[in-house]
Amino acid sequence: MTDRHIRRLGVARRLLLGAPLAVLAAPRTLRADNYPTRPIRILVGFPPGNSTDLTARILADELRNQLGQPVIVENRPGANGSLAAAGVAIAEPDGYALLVSNASSITVNPLLYRDARYEPLRDFAPITPVTASPFIVVINPQSERMRGVRSLEDLVAVARRMPGVLNYGSAGIGNLTHLSVELLSAIAGLNMVHVPFRGLASAQASLIAKEIDFIFDTPSVVPLVQAGTLRAIAVTTQQRWRDLPDVPTTREAGFPDISATFWNAVSAPRRTPRAIQERLWNAINAAVAVPRTRQLLLAQGEIDILSAADFSDRIRRETEQNRETIRRGGVQMQ
Repeated sequence: MTDRHIRRLGVARRLLLGAPLAVLAAPRTLRADNYPTRPIRILVGFPPGNSTDLTARILADELRNQLGQPVIVENRPGANGSLAAAGVAIAEPDGYALLVSNASSITVNPLLYRDARYEPLRDFAPITPVTASPFIVVINPQSERMRGVRSLEDLVAVARRMPGVLNYGSAGIGNLTHLSVELLSAIAGLNMVHVPFRGLASAQASLIAKEIDFIFDTPSVVPLVQAGTLRAIAVTTQQRWRDLPDVPTTREAGFPDISATFWNAVSAPRRTPRAIQERLWNAINAAVAVPRTRQLLLAQGEIDILSAADFSDRIRRETEQNRETIRRGGVQMQ
């Protein structure tokens, strides 16, 4: 065999060896180019009726139009949203399993739950937040202990007079609705009883039934406040909330460190192709611009679309802030 034949065989062999890699790579390119070609699942770690669930369902309704495929919301409540998050973290990174989560699931759970089994920036491709809002501190004015409470200062005064008696609900251990009260307790020297629920909808129902004394709620509570069923005494953002302009901020009440934002966001598995991530971002951005969708989302908070890079920066920043809140509040790892 001549040197020329040997060289030709070498080239042919390299081409044959490279062929399987090309075949394997081709479908991913096609999937990114043609995505989506089948239904998409959105996992939510909270029960139906929760603000995160409502945001997911409102978004899914319009994403069907933007993407041309059914978008199905699947609830997997438990462990402050960790069950759904862990499911998406190990899902195939092809854009057909997405996570709609809140800030607690992403920036608190990995710090507080030993079995969270995910890290936000290691295991997810952050697509974008969708809505953001303050927490609203609400009481039941018909409750015997709360009848004279009209401000956060009043609530703190009652808690100091009745150590170990007042109780508050939250959306779960480690949820920001829990950590915010623990931080308030640490700052003001309060002793209150924590009653965790599997979502704020259940905590809200318990507050209406006068089974608990107060909660940090989301804007979904505004209609109940406007109807007089519940009373809002503070909001946790720097400025007053547009729907409750007469309710002071926690800063105005003398507690500037009690500052938290509740957001709902979309994430995908970490190795999701960049083209699919961009397709999703563009579809979400278009969806929130549709007037009906925008109006429904505004009931859950302000529209809050960010680039993937800016969203990643927010996750890093708020994770460190929550690490400090956990330390100051003395919250134990679960």
